[in-house]
Amino acid sequence: MGGVGKTTLTQLVYNDRKVNEHFDLKAWVCVLEDFDLFRITKAILEQANPLARDVTDPNLLQVRLKESLTGKKILLVLDDVWNENYNNWDRLQTPLRAGAKGSKIIVTTRNENVASIMGASCTHHLGQLSLEDCWFIFSKHAFQNGDTGARPNLEAIGKEIVKKCQGLPLAAKTLGGLLCSKLEAEEWDNILKSDLWDLSNDEILPALRLSYYYLPSYLKRCFAYCSIFPKDYEFEKERLILLWMAEGFLQQPKSKKTMEELGDEYFNELLSRSFFQKSNNNGSYFVMHDLINDLARLVSGDFCIRMEDGKAHDISEKARHLSYYKSEYDPFERFETFNEVKCLRTFLPLQLQCLPSYLSNRVSHNLLPTVRLLRVLSLQNCPITDLPDSIDNLKHLRYLDLSRTLIRQLPESVCTLYNLQTLILSWCRFLIELPTSFSKLINLRHLDLNASKVKEMPYHIGQLKDLQTLTTFIVGKKSGSRIRELRELPLIRGRLCISKLQNVVSARDALKANLKDKKYLDELVLVWSYGTEVLQNGIDIISKLQPHTNLKRLTIDYYGGEMFPEWLGDPSFLNIVSLNIWNCKHCSSLPPLGQLTFLKHLSIGGMDGVHRVGTEFYGTHCSSSKPFTSLEILTFDGMLEWKEWLPSGGQGGEFPHLQELYIWKCPKLHGQLPNHLPSLTKLEIDGCQQLVASLPIVPAIHELKIRNCAEVGLRIPASSFAHLESLEVSDISQWTELPRGLQRLSVERCDSVESHLEGVMEKNICLQDLVLRECSFSRSLCSCGLPATLKSLGIYNSNKLEFLLADFLKGQYPFLGHLHRGPSPHLIY
Repeated sequence: MGGVGKTTLTQLVYNDRKVNEHFDLKAWVCVLEDFDLFRITKAILEQANPLARDVTDPNLLQVRLKESLTGKKILLVLDDVWNENYNNWDRLQTPLRAGAKGSKIIVTTRNENVASIMGASCTHHLGQLSLEDCWFIFSKHAFQNGDTGARPNLEAIGKEIVKKCQGLPLAAKTLGGLLCSKLEAEEWDNILKSDLWDLSNDEILPALRLSYYYLPSYLKRCFAYCSIFPKDYEFEKERLILLWMAEGFLQQPKSKKTMEELGDEYFNELLSRSFFQKSNNNGSYFVMHDLINDLARLVSGDFCIRMEDGKAHDISEKARHLSYYKSEYDPFERFETFNEVKCLRTFLPLQLQCLPSYLSNRVSHNLLPTVRLLRVLSLQNCPITDLPDSIDNLKHLRYLDLSRTLIRQLPESVCTLYNLQTLILSWCRFLIELPTSFSKLINLRHLDLNASKVKEMPYHIGQLKDLQTLTTFIVGKKSGSRIRELRELPLIRGRLCISKLQNVVSARDALKANLKDKKYLDELVLVWSYGTEVLQNGIDIISKLQPHTNLKRLTIDYYGGEMFPEWLGDPSFLNIVSLNIWNCKHCSSLPPLGQLTFLKHLSIGGMDGVHRVGTEFYGTHCSSSKPFTSLEILTFDGMLEWKEWLPSGGQGGEFPHLQELYIWKCPKLHGQLPNHLPSLTKLEIDGCQQLVASLPIVPAIHELKIRNCAEVGLRIPASSFAHLESLEVSDISQWTELPRGLQRLSVERCDSVESHLEGVMEKNICLQDLVLRECSFSRSLCSCGLPATLKSLGIYNSNKLEFLLADFLKGQYPFLGHLHRGPSPHLIY
C-alpha cells in the first residue's frame, strides 16, 4: 500500500548511528517502475566509489562495482521496486556478491511478488497506523508543536478527520499541513464533510485530493506543473522557482516582493503541506512522494506530458509542458509530433540514464524554433555546437539552459529575446564570447556563467538593472575599467566570481565597482590570473574591492600584491564562515584572521612568501579572549617556505573548537604545533620532512595520518589516544603500542614490518583493516599477533608475498573477507 511509510521507516534505519558503524559502505537507489539495470548499477557504484563517475561501459561498470565492494560490508537500499523479472535481479546482484559476509540489502515495494523473486530472507508487512499514532502525526502538523490546548474546539473535529485517513501517515501529515493555517471550526468541519471523501479512485487517496482542492489557486498551478518530474526525481528548489517564474506562475497582485521571493514562499508552503519532501540522498534536493506525484499527474491532465521510454509519442494538442528522459541517441523522429503542438510552453530534457545524450541537430535547428510559444527551453548536456539564428523566433522565451553543451558562441539573434529572464551557461568549456549586443536583454535576472575561455564581459552589462544572479564577471585586458559596471547591479546576490583582476588598471575603477554596498552577496571570489607578477598598485586595488559585511564566504586566488588589505580579517565581518587564500606568493605575512569571530572553515595554500605564522595571524583586536573561537577546519597546503608556527602571544590555547587540521607539503616547517587542541578529531600531516615536534594534546582524536615526514620524524607522546580509530603512518617504529580501539591501520615504507607490528599489536583487540605499502618482510606476518577481528588486508608493492598466502588461508582469521588478486603485485583480502 502506498503512503504507509515504507521509505520513511527505511530512512530511519539507513541513517541510524549504530547502523552506520556496522557497515563499511552504504548506498541508496530509487529503482523506479522502469528497472534500468545500467542506471541502478551506476548509481550504486557512484556511492561506493565517487572516482568511478565517468564509467559508461555496462560491462566495465559491473567490474568496477565488484572491485569497489570486494571484502566490504555493505548496506544497500533499493527503494520502490516494481519489476518482477528475475533475470534483471540476477544480473544486478552478480557484482553485489563480492561484498563481505554480513552485507545487507533492504528492498521497499508494494508488490509481494517482488520479495519472493528477490529471495528475501525476511519480509516485514507495514500495516496502517493505529488511530492514536495517526492522531499524533496529524496533530504534530496541524497544531503548533502538536499542542492542541490553544485550540481545543478543533480537537474533536480533527479526530474525526483522522479516522478518515485509513491509518496512513502520508494522509495524516498532508491534511495536518493543510489545516495548520485554518483557525475556524467551520473550515475544519467543511473538510470533514467534504464530498471528496466519497470519490472512488484506487490510485489517489481522498486525503490527498482534499489537500489539493483547498490549495490557493496560485499554488495549484505551481504544484500541477511539477507533474513534468518523474517519480523519485530529485529537483533543486532554486531551479524550480525559476521555471515557475518563466511560466508566469509567480504574479500576485499588490505584492511588493520580487518574483523570486514569492517563489520561495510558494515552495515553502507546498513543502510545509508535504507536497514536497527532502531527498534522502542529497539534502539540498527535493522529491515528491509517489502518491503525490500521481496526484500531480491527475490534476495536470493533458497539459503536462512526460516521455519516459525513449520512444516517439502522440502528443495532445492541449500539451503545454513537456519533459523527456534523454536516451543515448534522440532521433528527430521522436519529436516529429511537435508540429501538431502549437502551444507548447516547456521543453525540458531530464538526465536520468547516466548516459551521454546525442540529440539530433535537426531537433534543435529545425524543430524547436517552430514551437514559437516556448517559455522554457533546456538543451542541458546535449552535444550541440551552436544555436540557429532562427532562435529569435522564440519571442516568448524566458528560460534558456545551455549548460554542459559544446557551444562556442551565441548568435547575435539571442539578444532579441527581450523576455529572457534566465540564461544558464555553466560548464560551457568551449564558449569563447558573449554577443556584443548582450545588454539588450533588459529583462534578464539570472546569468549563470562558467566558461573558462570567455575573455571578457560584453559592453554595458551594467544596463541589465534587474540582474540578480551573476556568477562570473570577467575583466577584459583592453577594458579593465569596465569593472565599474558592477556599480549598476545592486541586486546581485548569491555567488560572484570576479576573474582576471590583473586587468583592472586603477584603484578608482575598483572603487566604482561598489562591492561594499552589495549586501545580498553571500560569496565573493577574487581571482587574478596564474603567473601574475608583483602588482605595483595591487594593495590599492584590493583595498577598494572591500565587500559588504554580510558576506559569508570569501576566496582570494593569485593576488599579486605584497600585502593584504586592512579589511581582510576585520572583526566587522561577523558573517564570514568560510575563507580561502590561495597562491598569493608575494605576501610575506598572513592577515589577522583570528579576529573573524564566526569563521568555521579556513584554507591557506601556495603562500611561498610566508616564512612564519605568528601573532599577526591571530590578531590583536579579538572581541573574545582567544582567537579563532569558532574555527572547525584548518588547512595549510603547499607552503614551501613556511618554517615556524608560533602560538598566540606565547600563551597557547588557540583553536578551542578546531575539529580537523591538515598540513600538507610544507617541507621546511619545523618546531612546535599548537599545543592544546581539545576538540580535534582528525589530524593529517603529509610532506613535512623537517618537522620535529610532539603531537599536540588531542584527547578527542579519531583519525591520525602522518606521512612523508620520515627524514627526521615526529616524536609520538606516550599519552593515550583513547578514541583513535584510524592511523596512517610512514614510521610505525615510533609507536610503542596501538590504542585498544584502533580499527584501521595503514603503514608504508617500513623494513621488517612484521617485527614492528609484533611490538605494538599486543593489546589491540579491534583492528579490522590493515594496509601495508612498500614494506619488506623477513618472516611470517601472522607471527606478529594480528587480532582475529581482522576483516581486510591490503598489501602493495612489497616483497616475499608467499608468506602471506600460506598464512591467511589457514583459517586463523574468521572475519577476513574475500581474496582478490589484481594484475599488479599485491594481495587484497
